[in-house]
Amino acid sequence: MTSGSEREPDVLLRPELDFGAFTGAFDAERRSRGLTWFTFTDELWDQSADLNAQRPEDHCLCGGAVSRLPAREDTSCQYALFMLRWLGRPPEDFVRDARDVGDTRLPDAGPDRRLRWDLPQLYVALDERRRELGLTWSGLADVLSCTPSRLTNLRSARQADLALVMRVTQWLGRPAADFIHPATW
Repeated sequence: MTSGSEREPDVLLRPELDFGAFTGAFDAERRSRGLTWFTFTDELWDQSADLNAQRPEDHCLCGGAVSRLPAREDTSCQYALFMLRWLGRPPEDFVRDARDVGDTRLPDAGPDRRLRWDLPQLYVALDERRRELGLTWSGLADVLSCTPSRLTNLRSARQADLALVMRVTQWLGRPAADFIHPATW
């Protein structure tokens, strides 16, 4: 028997994105379908074929860039939505020690839409919860293992890394899908 001072500290499980599982899932499916990285990105882009035809100024996805994602071990939450939609899986499927946050299914998006994170909406939910708990941005940043500016930048951000937004949604106890919408822009 150990004394109180010799006890191991309680280990708190903190949900964390398993980026390797995410990239492994779409790479395995890509290979099982016999797709090269370039034909894979064509399929990703063609999920929104009607929207793409209306918006020729939009940039399509690059097979080379997507093929390097596993080595980078990070991507933007917006970019990840192409792969998640193609897989038909929510980002929670790739979070270790994920909290049960309810229905995580991604919204349906037809060929005239793309799935997009509404980061300002995520910021509002985060700020409301932070205030309820009496946390400063600095205190919340410590809890979420990031800098305060990464959190406050969500207010006007168009992009954020997938790992961060999943940490935020898990901390809020809400499904990512609450902040993801089919968009036409």
